[in-house]
Amino acid sequence: MTSSATLDLSLQLLRQPSVTPVDHNCQNLMAERLEKIGFKIESMRFDDVDNLWARKGTEAPVFCFAGHTDVVPTGNLDAWNTDPFVPEIRDGKLYGRGSADMKTALAAMVVASERFVAKHPDHKGSIAFLITSDEEGPSINGTVKVVETLEARQEKMTWCLVGEPSSTHKLGDIIKNGRRGSLNGVLTVKGKQGHVAYPHLAINPIHTASKVIAELCETVWDHGNEYFPATSFQISNIQAGTGATNVVPGNMTVTFNFRYSTEVTADQLKTRVLEILDQHQVDYEIEWTLSGLPFLTPVGELVNAARQAIRNVTGVETKLSTSGGTSDGRFIAPTGAQVLELGVLNATIHQVNEHVDVADLEPLAEIYEQILEVLLT
Repeated sequence: MTSSATLDLSLQLLRQPSVTPVDHNCQNLMAERLEKIGFKIESMRFDDVDNLWARKGTEAPVFCFAGHTDVVPTGNLDAWNTDPFVPEIRDGKLYGRGSADMKTALAAMVVASERFVAKHPDHKGSIAFLITSDEEGPSINGTVKVVETLEARQEKMTWCLVGEPSSTHKLGDIIKNGRRGSLNGVLTVKGKQGHVAYPHLAINPIHTASKVIAELCETVWDHGNEYFPATSFQISNIQAGTGATNVVPGNMTVTFNFRYSTEVTADQLKTRVLEILDQHQVDYEIEWTLSGLPFLTPVGELVNAARQAIRNVTGVETKLSTSGGTSDGRFIAPTGAQVLELGVLNATIHQVNEHVDVADLEPLAEIYEQILEVLLT
């Protein structure tokens, strides 16, 4: 297997057991390379999370590479064919935890920046890196805190490319130009515990809630739009009962999630849920957690630059998508930046034996470099 700059840095990063929220020297490895080509390095640690803000240049426009060094836990080590933190190449594939999500993209970003700066030392605007070790965790001391810091000092990003694994079948076939919002609810329906043989002395919250649940599942929340599918309501957990067959439970807890489009707001969804609950005269309590707002980058400078670079390097005509879970793009988009996600194939992310095609690494670095060419020369 022929070595390459992107592969070499990927291997260095993959050897770091950076299970969230631990960075384990990944950001230092990146910072050392970036500092050598003129980046000003700024470490931002919030609580137990390491973050890196690196910038070359002081002028607008600002192109920012964003990503995360933390990875999800490995799970059962016996299920892996090799040590997840001892990267191995087999049959043209690079195995290791974080290979797809998303250390190879981080390596490609650094290499692309090195090559671009070597060719264009006096490029216009600025190049920046926003890297966190808190993307796979609670995401409260990572990108969101860095963005708050940057906003407070009025340091703005014009374009932001997040290196999340966006591709499906071929490198660059899909780029994410937005993500759905995520709203969580924990509904507690109150009843009265009692003996099943004396139902008139009890109130069964499962019976009370069943009509509510049915209506919530059947409700059409919106119809989506050209960028987003219709809003989805899903129940993830239901808990009730003592485990005994002869006891009516006192309470029932339903945990649910909305993945919602830009056609509705979180407040509108909350209001609609409460209306349904009140219509059925349910005795309840409800707690809400907003995981992320939806964001959308319409076709424009960043999308067009990415499409052009992908076409030039791979010949692929890319498609725009807002599918999948949330990403740290949700914290960056509200600043006004155009945000796009572009990375390797996502088929094995978070899985045992996570891997990526070695043949995709250099082309990814080339795509990133060409995007810089379009926007900053």
